[in-house]
Amino acid sequence: MAYATLNPYTGELLKTFPDATDAEVTQAIDNAHAAFLKWKTTSFAQRAAILRQAATLLRKGSKSYAELLTIEMGKLFAEAQAEVELSAQILEYYADNAEALLAPEKLPVAKAAEGEAILVHEPLGVLLAIEPWNFPYYQIARIIAPQLSAGNTVLLKHASNVPQSAAAFEKLMAEAGLPTGAFKNLYATRSQIEAILNDPRVHGVALTGSEGAGAVVAAQAARALKKSTLELGGADAFVVLADAELDKTVKWAVFGRHWNGGQVCVSSKRMIIVDEVYDAFLERYTAGVAALRAGDPFAADTTLAPLSSQAAADEVKEKIRQAVAHGATATEVGPKVPTRGAFVQPTILTNVSSDNPAYYWEFFGPVSMLFRARDEDDAVRIANDSPFGLGGSVFTANTRHGAEVAAKISTGMVFVNHPTMVKADLPFGGIRRSGYGRELIGLGLKEFVNHKLINVVDIDAEF
Repeated sequence: MAYATLNPYTGELLKTFPDATDAEVTQAIDNAHAAFLKWKTTSFAQRAAILRQAATLLRKGSKSYAELLTIEMGKLFAEAQAEVELSAQILEYYADNAEALLAPEKLPVAKAAEGEAILVHEPLGVLLAIEPWNFPYYQIARIIAPQLSAGNTVLLKHASNVPQSAAAFEKLMAEAGLPTGAFKNLYATRSQIEAILNDPRVHGVALTGSEGAGAVVAAQAARALKKSTLELGGADAFVVLADAELDKTVKWAVFGRHWNGGQVCVSSKRMIIVDEVYDAFLERYTAGVAALRAGDPFAADTTLAPLSSQAAADEVKEKIRQAVAHGATATEVGPKVPTRGAFVQPTILTNVSSDNPAYYWEFFGPVSMLFRARDEDDAVRIANDSPFGLGGSVFTANTRHGAEVAAKISTGMVFVNHPTMVKADLPFGGIRRSGYGRELIGLGLKEFVNHKLINVVDIDAEF
């Protein structure tokens, strides 16, 4: 597993990093456990002060932090700046809310003689976070902000193509005043991941990534009897009803599918349009996609980023070929993308039948699948005919009815008149092959805590 910065736009190898040694991994666990024994006794005010300082430093250095994202994984610079701001907002959310969200809860008891029952939320210890490359800072923030707030400490194994982004966030937290060992970035190998999970001082793992990686890590955690949370892939449905305002809907569709180069678990990958407006939507959507401009992700007029690597681009192109081989129609849209850089030509797939393997795939790039639904019920059926269950959206002029349709879609998140979004104060997570567990708000905060009952009965109570 080679940790390296390889600019996906220029193809230039900028820097390499050696894998962690076994001794370094052991030392990191030692330090994380020692830090936990002290960190768990700190006040919420102390923890919050560090998170707020980290948010302040992120914003102060926004330009340099964002530049690193664009260099390492090709993200549009404006989107990189937005990710820095979102990460700062997540840090601030827990600084403001963790204490109240983790406050002891008094439980009702059936009889006065049973005394007082209180549920307290205590940290578990050292956690392992395994994160992907598509949102290098956001993925870190949404796990360490809640878990540090809860009193846990965190070891990070980030994606091998964003090593500098991972190191930058570790340095950020140290500069914000986080004690040594409380958060450590490791250039760990796959075998070391299992060794970390087998250490009795490590109490769980949070993974965001592919289904394959999730299955492997979940199995390793299960063998070690450790809790895991998995945030995996998605093939979000973008459902367009007959009364949708098409111009606005199409703008959201183009954005929802192509932001971050189309490399988002919750991007709008399956456009499901009722028959009445399908042709009009297809015409306007094609024009909207054609208006995208691929190029230098640092340039202000670039609206389509390269993929994170040439290997990622080649994989998407191969999936398109396989979809066509099984009967789909692929229409390339817009000006030809540059030959330099890990670009994929924006492509619209139609006539993707349910016997085509691509019908059930996740395309992690600028590829849209469009489906014509007979009516609203058929649109819901198609939306639910997926192994994934992450997010989705419904577009309609009648928002009350949109909420009713959203209730029929079987996913962890559904938005009405907006593609699936990520915010500091909204939960994130899915079902089925999209994983299990939740991140952000109070749900993410309580994934790795001991919900301990304390039941106090008066000594004079009847035996």
